[in-house]
This record gives sequence, structure tokens and C-alpha cells, in this order.
Amino acid sequence: MSAQSASRKSGSSLAALSSRPWIWSWTAAALAFSATLWLTSGRGAGELAYAALSFGAFAAIVGLGQMLVITLGPGNIDLSVPATMTLAATLALRAMGTEPGTAFYGLAIALATGLGVGMANYALIFLLRLPPIIATLAASLIYQSIAIWSNRGLRIKPPEGLADFSTGRFLHIPNVAWIALGLAILLWILLERMTWGRWLLATGQNLRAARLAGVPVEAVRAATYITVALFASLAGFLLASFSGGAALNMGAEYLLMSIAVVVIGGCSVAGGDSNVPGVWGAALFMFLVVSMLNSYGTGAGVRLVLTGSIIIAIVIAASTRRSKQ
Repeated sequence: MSAQSASRKSGSSLAALSSRPWIWSWTAAALAFSATLWLTSGRGAGELAYAALSFGAFAAIVGLGQMLVITLGPGNIDLSVPATMTLAATLALRAMGTEPGTAFYGLAIALATGLGVGMANYALIFLLRLPPIIATLAASLIYQSIAIWSNRGLRIKPPEGLADFSTGRFLHIPNVAWIALGLAILLWILLERMTWGRWLLATGQNLRAARLAGVPVEAVRAATYITVALFASLAGFLLASFSGGAALNMGAEYLLMSIAVVVIGGCSVAGGDSNVPGVWGAALFMFLVVSMLNSYGTGAGVRLVLTGSIIIAIVIAASTRRSKQ
């Protein structure tokens, strides 16, 4: 092979790689990681990577769920994610009562909560014909109120064994990251290899055409809203176990986070498109950029402004690249 042919082949490979929507979030995460290490003179690389995987896992879980809803098309979004996380964690930890050996019981309570929330959200959307934004926002007030009534303002702690598992590691990787990675792989298989994934993408691309083609549109929408609630419930359960208890504001930061990682991850807000690897890369980036700004010693207000500006820049760059294609 001539040098010219090798050069053309290398160039085409780079072009193909850059055309992947997920490459932008992973590139941004790598740059944020490098910048943080540069500010700390290369110290603490392992600790930073471990922290990014730990905290990024929670953003990845809720982001993957929100990705499914956004894939349904314009107007579809779940604003009840934070309240669902709080309610599931509160009810699960209250049921366990710090008793050893109750982790699976608590997990079942959390997932049952998510199932109920997902069914209730879809019922509001389908039966009452409410826009998803309005339905999930109104429902979130109810879920948050139930959580407040349930724990009476107390911070409920997890059983010791569950807390140890949530903060532990396997092969130097956080356990919560393994769980998030497993969910991402299962979701990728579902979207790329299963009929339901094709139905979801078809529904998001053209709802009317999908219905005429025989796609069970309402069943797909119901399953999607139930799935995002299950993911939020699992994230809430793990986060409460990881952080030492369920608090009423524990899910607050994950409302915009769940949307941001979907957009930064390369998914189309117009629907009909999903990007599992991109969501994971965006989740890592969101943590790393805050760590980078903390290393600069910036205040909270400046961090928010700079974080928002960086997000906008990445979205514009990715959107420009897609439009050229």
C-alpha cells in the first residue's frame, strides 16, 4: 500500500469517526479531564477518573431514560424525574429501616414505585390528553408531596451493607458504574437489535406514518414513560444508598442534567434518534467540567455560567457538523 493510499484511508477513517454524534461528548469529556489534570499538575488522575465514573453513573442512568422519551418526538419529555428519584428512594429506605439483608426488598419497592409513576404519567398523557410536559410537571408535585409526607423531613439512612455496596468497587471500577454500564448495554441492544427499538425510532420520526405501518404507537409510548420512571427510581435508590440517605432535594439537579446529557450526547431533540454511548460520554463530561471549574476556584455563579456556555458551544458544534452532512 502506498503512502498516499494509507493517508487517504486514514483520513476517511477520521472523517467517519468525526461523523459519529457521540464523539463530541467523549471528546469534551477527554478535554475536561486533561484540563483538570493540567491544573493539578497531573496529581490525582486515578481519583478523578473514579469520581467521574461514580457520579457520572447517576447522570447516565437518568439520561438514558430521558433519552427514550425524547426519542418519541417533539413535546415528549419527563419533568417528574427528580420527584420520582426522591419518592422511590424515600419509600425504599423507609421500608428497609436500616435492617440488614433488606436491600433486594428495598430495590423492589423502588422499582414498584417507578412502575406506578410511569403508569400514572402515561395515564395523564393518554386519558386526559395532556401535553407530556404539563402532565409530568403536575404529577411531580404530587410525588414530591408524597415523599415529604412519607419521611416527615427526616434523612433516612440505608442499611450498612447496601451503603457499602453502593460506595464499593469491582476491578477498580465503582459498582454503580458497572450497573449503569450494564443498563446502557441492554438499552443499546434493545434499540439496535430488537423490534421495540425500531418501533420507538419509527414513532419518533413520524408518528402518523408509524401508526399507518402497524406500529403499536400507544404501547410504545406507555412502555417508554414506564421505562424512564424505572430508571429514575433505580437512580434514586442507588444515589440515596451512595450518599448515606434519602433527602427531599436529592433529585433536584437531575432535572436539567437528564436533558443536558441527552442533548450533549448527540441525540436529536426532534425525536427519532437515540445515542447510548453519547449519553455516557456527556454524563462524564458534566461531572468533569464542574471539577475543572472547581480547580480554577471559580464561584458557584461563575461555574453555572461557564458550564452553560460550554454546553451551548458543544451543541452548536455538533449541530453544525450534522447539518453539513
